[in-house]
Amino acid sequence: MKSRAFKALNAFPGFAGIGIALLAFLYLPLAVIVGYSFNANNIVMVWDGFSLAWYAEVFRSEQIQQAFMNSVIIAVWSTLIVLVLAVLVAVGLVSMRRRNSALVSGLLSAPLILPEIVLAIAILSLFAFAKVPLGVPAMIVGHAVVGLPFALMTIRSRLAEADWSQFEAAADLGADERRIFRRITLPMLTPAIISGGMLSFIVSMDNFIMSFFTAGPGSTTLPLYIWGALRVGLTPEINALSTMILVASVLVLLLSRFITRKKG
Repeated sequence: MKSRAFKALNAFPGFAGIGIALLAFLYLPLAVIVGYSFNANNIVMVWDGFSLAWYAEVFRSEQIQQAFMNSVIIAVWSTLIVLVLAVLVAVGLVSMRRRNSALVSGLLSAPLILPEIVLAIAILSLFAFAKVPLGVPAMIVGHAVVGLPFALMTIRSRLAEADWSQFEAAADLGADERRIFRRITLPMLTPAIISGGMLSFIVSMDNFIMSFFTAGPGSTTLPLYIWGALRVGLTPEINALSTMILVASVLVLLLSRFITRKKG
């Protein structure tokens, strides 16, 4: 049935051309950035031969190294917070009535629907009201809010596929809730936890809007560094750094997808 529907859709005139044009619109700008990151000329759009010099400049830059370390620290701590909350919430939602579970799940998924700038302004307003100083701790909390839905969706989908007879058998044999969680629930969720953690980590590493509103002195991340550098002008060094971030993001997403597919 699906194959027949796809053939019917594919029969429309211009379908293949529209698809190719859409893919070009999405990925051609990325290809341009990647290509010109190997440009030997310091003028971005004037090709002067192949060179890896700008990648060497990225590794030599102390500012980029500091921004990278800030990004990793924020991403690691926010991911740990996200995973603890996502596991607890996912397990808790199972015991709720369907109506309450849908309501809580919808509220926790709101960051996926709300414009991130609105969410960032709300977080900033909350910090200002509570007199919380901006900086790395504030950014960790903000990134955790953004990353929570990604991990929660992955873990909940794994719980939805669980074989509940294992839990019933363990309970019949006298295992309490803590032992069931430690011996059955947690091992079963491990692939989903790893996959969700990787998604949350890369979302944090790439985040700009929440970082922009919650950053303080000395807490510049890689996206904030790129934004600041672009105010002066686009350089091959920025192209090289952007290419490295792009490649790392794609690799993490592919690995996360592989782990998710392998979970069964």
